Amino acid sequence: MAERRGLIRERVLRILLNNPPGPLSRYRIAKECGGSYPWVHELLGKLEREGLLEGTRVKDFKGLVARWQEWRVEPGRREYMLRKPLEVLSRSDLRYALTTYQAENLVQNYLFPSRIDFYIDPADLPRWHALLTKEGLVGKGNTRVLIGDTRVFYGASERGGLNIVSIPQLIVDLLTEGGVCVEAAEMLMEKEAKKIVSLPGL
Repeated sequence: MAERRGLIRERVLRILLNNPPGPLSRYRIAKECGGSYPWVHELLGKLEREGLLEGTRVKDFKGLVARWQEWRVEPGRREYMLRKPLEVLSRSDLRYALTTYQAENLVQNYLFPSRIDFYIDPADLPRWHALLTKEGLVGKGNTRVLIGDTRVFYGASERGGLNIVSIPQLIVDLLTEGGVCVEAAEMLMEKEAKKIVSLPGL
């Protein structure tokens, strides 16, 4: 029960940060995140009382990101060593979304993509494992598969022929990674916060 609530909280924050002008009603957010309306309504009210929201409009982008990082549910992971991981991804028909180093490099081009991290649908893990062991080796290497909530694909997009997570998801993942990734996350947050201020009606 606690784990599910953690996932629902993350989903709510992901939806809010991907829709900062607040176009979605509380009922719609509850429906999209798969949570009960009373519980989601209470959570949104708490965030509003903390000054992070006004209704469902994001008032404090950085504060909401900090709350997400605090509530983040750590995904499972498997590691592999591949010769050309991006080629493997581009040829695959399985669902994925890049995050951390490589995704940031495609979006902002600040970090060197020293490791390839990507989310998958947990149901596809056996197929991914078969593909990645065919193309490479199991164990600590240059490729990390993240196995978590399927809603991680919310707001995902394509850059350079590759699928990446939404910008808010990328920011939270970079902050969690730490080190130089924090600098890249802060740069992205500044850009996103400025975008929100310039949106019509805000």
